[in-house]
Amino acid sequence: MEMSELRALLTPEGLRLLDETGPIESTAAVAAAVSRLRAAGHGPDLVSAVVGQARLRARAAAKFGPFAGRMLFTPAGLEQATRLSVAARHAGRFRDAGRRRIADLGCGIGGDALGFAALGLEVAAVDADEATAAVAAYNLAPFGDTVTVSHARAEDVDLRDRDAVWLDPARRPVGGSHSDRLRADEYSPALSWAFELAERMPTGIKLGPGFDRDNIPDGVEAQWISVDGSTIELVLFSRELARDGVRRAALVVRGDQVHELTSAHDAEDVDPRPLGAFLHEPDGAVIRARLIGDVARSLDAGTLDERIAYLTSDEAVTSPFVQSFRVREQLPADEKKLARALRERGIGTLEIKKRGVDVDPAQLRTRLKLKGEASATLLLTRIGDRRTAILADRV
Repeated sequence: MEMSELRALLTPEGLRLLDETGPIESTAAVAAAVSRLRAAGHGPDLVSAVVGQARLRARAAAKFGPFAGRMLFTPAGLEQATRLSVAARHAGRFRDAGRRRIADLGCGIGGDALGFAALGLEVAAVDADEATAAVAAYNLAPFGDTVTVSHARAEDVDLRDRDAVWLDPARRPVGGSHSDRLRADEYSPALSWAFELAERMPTGIKLGPGFDRDNIPDGVEAQWISVDGSTIELVLFSRELARDGVRRAALVVRGDQVHELTSAHDAEDVDPRPLGAFLHEPDGAVIRARLIGDVARSLDAGTLDERIAYLTSDEAVTSPFVQSFRVREQLPADEKKLARALRERGIGTLEIKKRGVDVDPAQLRTRLKLKGEASATLLLTRIGDRRTAILADRV
């Protein structure tokens, strides 16, 4: 967001127009709102700011629920912001560790600071981007003196009156890359600085879930977090914030239910076994944390292939750490034969999942040209050097 737009928005008229406009869900609604506001005589900066914020508020509801309707956002800030329910869990860890004065370095639009402040913790929030810091100040204003927001670089903040740090480095991929597997030098502030800080003070560092595990420092707790099947972040906790005996953790949030798997180290693998009556896909957080072996042993399951994160068992199981499928049969992996087999079974609605094979599920579904009333799940993978198609139903 440009500062000119933000200045136009942060006025009584701008905020009134935003509230009157309400969340905007569609491209057509954007065009209609722009036409209406321009016809009413409002300037381009204000119109752009109001319509942009209305669209962002609609998107933000997934992360912030009803609170999104009174918040401001930047596009990048919303994308990187922690979901409010997850931020509350982070804040609880700081509180339970006896930390009361938190420095939120790289606060973005203030999502994590909201979690800290809601638990009564004092927060000094900073962001290196002026517009983003201004948006955070607006979002955190209801907490009064409990929260201060500054426009500053994380490296320049005086931490002498703080007893813990939350750090969300900006992801700045170089060379046009947008992968979440960024190198340590592709963050701002640099992770070398962040990791040194974490050695001195209790610190939580939020990273992308695909962060290179080889760059995780020794002595920290690494917690991968998934929400409703999507792995959203990795957090490294140091010193008093790290739990005794825990170095790897997978936190799985599904709706209102929260489950966690922890370990002092990566889990040992289990042996492969032939495809049984059930196939299980471990949650992404479990896979990232390399705790598949612990899940497999708890289910009396084996892997289909030692290189592939699919498990199989002969008995039905219930676990929050896997999605389970009842195997119908194995089908030909050849695309033409596969299409014929699916049509013979009357399958018109097909969920396609894949591991270890180079397939675009959306394109494959189009090429299969399915018609029929039945539905199923197709899991494409490899067992050894053989490509395998498994027809199944979600349990």
